[in-house]
Amino acid sequence: MYPAMPQLSLSDDMDMPRALSTDIFDYRAGVFTPEECARYLDVFIRSVPWEHRRVMMYGREVLTPRLTAWYGEGADYPAHDRPSAHAWTAELLEIRARIEPLAGATFDAVLLNYYRDGRDSVSWHDDEDRIPGKNMIVASVSLGQERVFDIRLKADHSIKTSLLLQNGSFLLMKGDFQRKYDHRIAKSKKPMGPRINLTFRRLLR
Repeated sequence: MYPAMPQLSLSDDMDMPRALSTDIFDYRAGVFTPEECARYLDVFIRSVPWEHRRVMMYGREVLTPRLTAWYGEGADYPAHDRPSAHAWTAELLEIRARIEPLAGATFDAVLLNYYRDGRDSVSWHDDEDRIPGKNMIVASVSLGQERVFDIRLKADHSIKTSLLLQNGSFLLMKGDFQRKYDHRIAKSKKPMGPRINLTFRRLLR
């Protein structure tokens, strides 16, 4: 049995700490200013070649409930048969340069997820991506609407916790996070504005 996850009991109706660290992740609020977030959000919504992909789920083909795009340095995305990555943009390179010192790692690819409103979501998953070496370090940047990030222990789904990902925040998933835990962004019935999440990875070995 894996050790129990710290029971953080964080939610969107509680005051959030500016920084929160455990052995599996580091969270930092306000890494990007509201002005920077608004600029990046506008540029990405307008200029990114978003894909609405079809995936197999429970034996039938469905559209993913969000839009995605894949960028990097020749790093194809092996987990989901994506086409070759788009070339880095100036804005993505700016964001990467800001977060690499915080992560203590370098990244050669980034997956962008566009949540248009509260109906968009991502189901329980990990980011191992089925590649040699796995994704032991994944850096996530949130722009726009705050959304609740749920985490559960793979060995016991009753052990869960949640973290509110704020506009301009940075989340580093590290250590055994991908091996031991799943995570998701659930649908919400609350009115929600657009959110773009960037998950930086290292795929070229």
